Amino acid sequence: MKTNELLLDAFGRIRETVEAVLEGLDDVSLLRRPAGTGNSIAWLIWHLGRVEDAQVGSAAGVEQVWTAQGFVARFDLPLRARDTGYGHSTEQVDAVKASPELLLEYYDAVHRQTADFLRTLDDGDLDRIVDTRWDPPVTVGVRLVSTIADCLQHVGQAAYAKGLRPTSGE
Repeated sequence: MKTNELLLDAFGRIRETVEAVLEGLDDVSLLRRPAGTGNSIAWLIWHLGRVEDAQVGSAAGVEQVWTAQGFVARFDLPLRARDTGYGHSTEQVDAVKASPELLLEYYDAVHRQTADFLRTLDDGDLDRIVDTRWDPPVTVGVRLVSTIADCLQHVGQAAYAKGLRPTSGE
């Protein structure tokens, strides 16, 4: 197996889990915040899509799907166009509202762009530095692995939240 095939498999697992989490959810379930303060499923799926879009898009040297394909307007969130959700307040988490269909459509578009980029990579490309603000500088390979780790955590949180039964306070 080639390295880029391994990466395609890892990102594909994120995509499969996103679809499984969103399947059968209604708007109320999407917006429910575990214990009243946790991140909603809608926010988690939106955020992991934004993270992958921003991080992989930057490494690939392409415009983010969010802006290039008009999703920023379609979601119409009261957030800056380049917002990815880092450091969101409780009010900002509550502001992320979208249907399961729109969330999946956005993530699918992000996943396609990621997969297109990954198919172009060979092992030597993984050593290219994409961020010099860190010591050591961040390479394409490190950026991809950190994106996978972040997205898997968030889709796992969303799957967990889907499995929770609402309590009387939620």
